[in-house]
Amino acid sequence: MTTPHGSWPSPLSAADLAVAGTKIDGACYAAGGIWWSESVPQERGRMRVMRRDGAGAVREVLRAPWSARSRVHEYGGGAWTTVAEDGTLLFVDGEDQRVHRLDPDADAPVPLTAPGPRYGGLRVQQGRLFAVREDLRAAPHQRAIVEIPLDGSAAADDAAVTTVLGGDGFFAHPALSPDGTRLALVTWGVRRMPWEASEALVVDLVTGSRTPMLGRAALQPEWLTDDELLFSHDATGRWNLYRATPGGAPATVSPADADTGGGLWVLGQRWFRVLEDGRILAVRTNGSDALVLIERDGTERELAVPFDGDLSLEDAHGSLVLITGQGRRVTPGLWELDIDAGVARAIRGGDPVDSAWVPGARPVSFDGPHGPVHAFDHAPANPDADADPQALPPYVVHVHGGPTAHSSGAQAGWITYFTSRGIGVLEVNYGGSTGYGRAYRERLDGEWGIVDVDDVLAAAQGLADAGLADPTRIAIRGGSAGGWTVLSALVRGGMFAAGLDRYGVVDLRLLAEETHDFERYYLDGLVGPLPEAEQTYIDRSPLTHADRIDVPVLILQGADDAVVPPSQSEAIRDALAARGVPHEYVLFPGEGHGFRQADTIIAAAEAELRFLGSAFGFDPVP
Repeated sequence: MTTPHGSWPSPLSAADLAVAGTKIDGACYAAGGIWWSESVPQERGRMRVMRRDGAGAVREVLRAPWSARSRVHEYGGGAWTTVAEDGTLLFVDGEDQRVHRLDPDADAPVPLTAPGPRYGGLRVQQGRLFAVREDLRAAPHQRAIVEIPLDGSAAADDAAVTTVLGGDGFFAHPALSPDGTRLALVTWGVRRMPWEASEALVVDLVTGSRTPMLGRAALQPEWLTDDELLFSHDATGRWNLYRATPGGAPATVSPADADTGGGLWVLGQRWFRVLEDGRILAVRTNGSDALVLIERDGTERELAVPFDGDLSLEDAHGSLVLITGQGRRVTPGLWELDIDAGVARAIRGGDPVDSAWVPGARPVSFDGPHGPVHAFDHAPANPDADADPQALPPYVVHVHGGPTAHSSGAQAGWITYFTSRGIGVLEVNYGGSTGYGRAYRERLDGEWGIVDVDDVLAAAQGLADAGLADPTRIAIRGGSAGGWTVLSALVRGGMFAAGLDRYGVVDLRLLAEETHDFERYYLDGLVGPLPEAEQTYIDRSPLTHADRIDVPVLILQGADDAVVPPSQSEAIRDALAARGVPHEYVLFPGEGHGFRQADTIIAAAEAELRFLGSAFGFDPVP
């Protein structure tokens, strides 16, 4: 059937995206079963905890109205764990941010911490519960690695929570030594981001003394013995694994020109696992992810698995490992990998996709003014439709957020929603992205709003020059920092015919005033410190040059967003309205930074497709 691009009939509806939008956040072995948490878009994005027993029966452990969701650093992570022996669930409730305990077969959970502080990064080790604590009740805001008693004695007495190490900086990755006397952790200061400069420390739990580990942008310390740690840092410009005794010189473990590590945006992510027999399973990222098994003698081999994007090694038991992530030809999910048998079994999600509809992303690179620009091309695909062979498809150039984040090229429902209708998607990992080493990340230092824009323009132009996209029908789409790049690129003009902005930054000075602690000084490195760089803030902000935007813009915003508040989107909306530029502004009540509710996911997808149809002159088929 010959049908114009954009009007291809697709079996994938916006409602399907809400179902596919289920997010898995953590998994573990406990009480003879496999546990995981997953979002429920139909319940306003509530995070429930599920359990699959040895017979394969699945039940919901954490039921409504409870939701395991942390807001530490706003991005959360590590919101639940278990006491593996008996299956006691420990979780941070999304509503009150207190830690709660749900005993097996209990009717309701009981609180373990007092109201006020937030908790995240929960980890039970040797029957002891450690966590990251954040207290925003008074200035300066305080954070710490703490130990929480499991008997409930801290529920009414905040002083019963033991502080291991605290201050006004940030903390992550608590790891207890096998003998229970020392705790390793990662910390960084308020003026640096963890991928710029974080430090691994070892704290003596008896004396309180601290021993630094030699490392740069350190991640995930794990004890190999009572006296030796394994951790990741990027001394060579790539996050690689190192062994070290506290205070000793690190020795590299199986070095590679790839990253075992990434941006520490959320707590609880794991890039490697030490197995019971001493072997190490590690994620290596160079664009996409690969899994590598490092033997005890240092030899290694890459494992053949169906998943290759955004991987986290959640737990291990013998030769079995629980892994969350996604892939180019599978849906996002949770898998159990039997390393010795070489078999990956999907536990939740992880369904294979039809290659006729999802042929897989093609990694591409384009020449840019600052060096090569890496991207993934998702071409239109629909076995039941085709377009005039002389017609080139419209494209959406997608810009990830962060900006220190990464697109892995994995299959995603929203991408197939477009490609199955005849609209291509190009995911651009502009300079500043993780997954290509420190030098690629540092391209963006002081150059946010320049390098990222140059790179997406170069990628879009390269796509058009290759004859893959209609040069008159290329839109740009992104959220948060990606929304900033969307609007900054539209200010430049000349390449993009429409913009899809999701809760994007529009005014740097306003962002500096309103944003949260975790990113309070992020702009110092991306743009420059205030007040010295104030003129640069003004010159770079899309709001300053809103009069240069002359193409349609769709603006989607969460009403409860604490990272990029609605005032940002409303400022650009008002500027476009004042000049009569076609635009649409949609505010979603109850949504924060990122959309979790089914109704929002549906409405946002339908709005984007409708908007592109209007801008590019095609009629979307329901």
